[in-house]
Amino acid sequence: MLMLANKDYVAVMQLHGEVDLERLMDVINEFVGDIYQKPPVRSSVKRVLRVKKIYDIEVLEVKHPHVLMRISCEHGTYVRKLIHDIGEVLGVGAHMRELRRIKTGPFREDENLITMHRLSEAIHLYKELKDETLLMKYIMPVEFVISHMPKITISDGAVDALAHGADLAIPGIVKLHDKIMKDDKVAVLTLKGELVALGRALMTSEEMVENERGYAVKNVRVIMKDGTYPRMWGKYKKDV
Repeated sequence: MLMLANKDYVAVMQLHGEVDLERLMDVINEFVGDIYQKPPVRSSVKRVLRVKKIYDIEVLEVKHPHVLMRISCEHGTYVRKLIHDIGEVLGVGAHMRELRRIKTGPFREDENLITMHRLSEAIHLYKELKDETLLMKYIMPVEFVISHMPKITISDGAVDALAHGADLAIPGIVKLHDKIMKDDKVAVLTLKGELVALGRALMTSEEMVENERGYAVKNVRVIMKDGTYPRMWGKYKKDV
């Protein structure tokens, strides 16, 4: 799910020739929005033309021939190809000199990422002094990972069925995000906000509200251990 989240980068673009500052800014701004991009030769995906969204490009510093930029983009965007294309439009050429990812979905470098050394220190304090303060601060609950995803909350009676791998039926839904589209990846939560499963929407939010029956979500990955909530499904046998 994190692979499908938006990303933020800080990159250094090296220009291959002199460029007027106003012209540089104008061309960079042209690349904000939907762009066509073909992955570079050295890439892990098929080299076909794709549409990717660039949410923002902020120029932090210009010191010829280097341009320091902060780029916010859709997952699957190749920043080095973006920089190459900017250089082509400028007419002087350019390549990516450095790249650093500073945000993936809800994870930000300046807010909630830590070094392995800090984690090791927290574990040491817990083992030696039984002090879990840092450990509780550094290790976040799994629900944090899906904070950027659309969510569906279900009744307690539906939890164990999903924990056993069942798909989510409409009667089990208590509340849901209002902009879910068919085939969207969704997180299914308990009334307490605990992550039960990850799934694929089989209908839109509007259809889930309008219909009384049918399956709303295809279960893709179960997170909660079965038996965590009481078993309610199959409790009563139907009369024959």
